Amino acid sequence: MNAPGVTGGSFGDGGADHPSAARVYDVLLGGSANFEVDRRLADRMLAAEPQAARYARANRAFLRRAVGVLLDDGIDQFVDLGSGLPTVGNVHEIVHAANPDGRVVYVDVDPVAVGYSRYLLAGVDGAAVVQADIRDVGSILEAAETRRLIDLSRPVGVLAVAVLHFVDDDPAGILGRFRMATVPGSYLVVSHLTTPAQMSREAVGVVRRYRESTGSPLTFRTRDQVVDLFAGWELLSPGVVPVDQWSPEPEDLEESADLGPVPIWAGVGLRGSV
Repeated sequence: MNAPGVTGGSFGDGGADHPSAARVYDVLLGGSANFEVDRRLADRMLAAEPQAARYARANRAFLRRAVGVLLDDGIDQFVDLGSGLPTVGNVHEIVHAANPDGRVVYVDVDPVAVGYSRYLLAGVDGAAVVQADIRDVGSILEAAETRRLIDLSRPVGVLAVAVLHFVDDDPAGILGRFRMATVPGSYLVVSHLTTPAQMSREAVGVVRRYRESTGSPLTFRTRDQVVDLFAGWELLSPGVVPVDQWSPEPEDLEESADLGPVPIWAGVGLRGSV
């Protein structure tokens, strides 16, 4: 869950004083790009809701599957909004495993995530990071890194995975501006927290603790509201569904067996000719 508004210093300094949304997510994924303060919060979350790590893994598995679908359709350039830390199961490794010439631009406003991302991406061809708020579409598309790697005259994959619940003002408008900047054949990938009414009591407690500890505001949305985020995009089958139920692979189904749906909506949309 990658917050576009978390603040901090470089990865090695003041960022260690408070938990970061991106680094807590990294802990839940089993990564190493985190501090003790992040691990303590993750431990408290797991004590309250033992499935929290499963939710994080399911979201990352959806990202892997969705990027794979786009790659299969010939997409070779991606903009990953609110990317957090490109560590466990990151986009550029998925892309480059299938297409060494693929290009990925990560976008995050958190200077901690951006600084460490630049460190991780040093020497990696075809991948870069832009520090920007995802609301500032113009700054993202006009950034030197984006202009170097992304050709907007060709289809592009726009990834908004576990980020829009950190946006309370007009997320559909943000996605609409990205849609207008892309050409037919482009894709939009979204995952988003569901509403508390559709979560277990334990999951609600975890989200509340996460929000209070990281300072990251959260806006929950219903399935219909997430569907509305795809205005102007043609939803691919199976539509907007729990993240673990979007075209799952056998190993994904095995982990989800008898555990109930993950409280995160997910969907993929195609930009048509209109």
